[in-house]
Amino acid sequence: MRRAFAESLAEIAAIDKRILLLTADLGFMALEPFAEKHPEKFFNVGVAEQNMVGVATGLAEAGFLPFVYSIVNFATMRPFEFIRNGPVAHHLPVRVVSVGGAFEYGQNGISHFGLEDIGILRTQPNLSIICPCDSNQARTAIKKTWNLPQPLYIRLCKDDRIEVPGLNGSFEIGRSETVHQGDDILFIAIGTAALDTLNAAIVLKKRGIGATVLLVSSLNPGPEKEVVEHLKRFGHAITIENHYTIGGLGSWVAEIASEFATGSRVVRIGVQSHPGCRSGNQAWMQERQGISTEVIVKKALSILS
Repeated sequence: MRRAFAESLAEIAAIDKRILLLTADLGFMALEPFAEKHPEKFFNVGVAEQNMVGVATGLAEAGFLPFVYSIVNFATMRPFEFIRNGPVAHHLPVRVVSVGGAFEYGQNGISHFGLEDIGILRTQPNLSIICPCDSNQARTAIKKTWNLPQPLYIRLCKDDRIEVPGLNGSFEIGRSETVHQGDDILFIAIGTAALDTLNAAIVLKKRGIGATVLLVSSLNPGPEKEVVEHLKRFGHAITIENHYTIGGLGSWVAEIASEFATGSRVVRIGVQSHPGCRSGNQAWMQERQGISTEVIVKKALSILS
């Protein structure tokens, strides 16, 4: 999604002089589509994520629309206080853009695992969170939200090749997208967990089990009304996310199910425990944490039995 982001932002910057892109010494072989077209709008601040958000806050106060870019943990956890006290507190249009959620940088170890970002930033009601499921949706999301007045957090994936069948780039902030229909069980997924979730629904369909797949691509605001309506239709719902189950999508859905008394049982698939200091590629790390098509299928069969 990185190239989709850089190309889309470059197109917007050509018509809006307020657009700026700041990076904390990252984005090589990813941000060039923007940097090469708009060198005067591209700034590498060095390894200084807190300062980067501080600079962006000042630029937003001066009338610019700054986008700041880094790896998930460096974009959210390290400068969290600066995000909270800057763009969130003063309602300024700073866009925090991250890449590498969960274990996309798994070989770099625990320092590069991005497992807490949604949970941390969801505590800030004025900060809208956007989690595209594939590159096409990322392009749409950037083009539909770049000019919003509030601060944004945009969580991107490294892989530009991911495509979720049936999604077709659809995105509306605060709305969900349904990419598979079934009457037996409800799947609710966010971001890059969408593809495994859809694949699980296809496997279950071959076994005569119908699963509805609802994709949530934004929070604060989230598609609360739509999720409530779906929860009331199903006795069982499974949430799937590349994130800790604490604080992320699973927590959000469970809160809604409880508050609106939907009567649905919510089961969360995600990272359940601290991954420790083991490192490995993304597929290996996710398999160890039980995030895969096979696990989703097994969990659904277990619940329905």
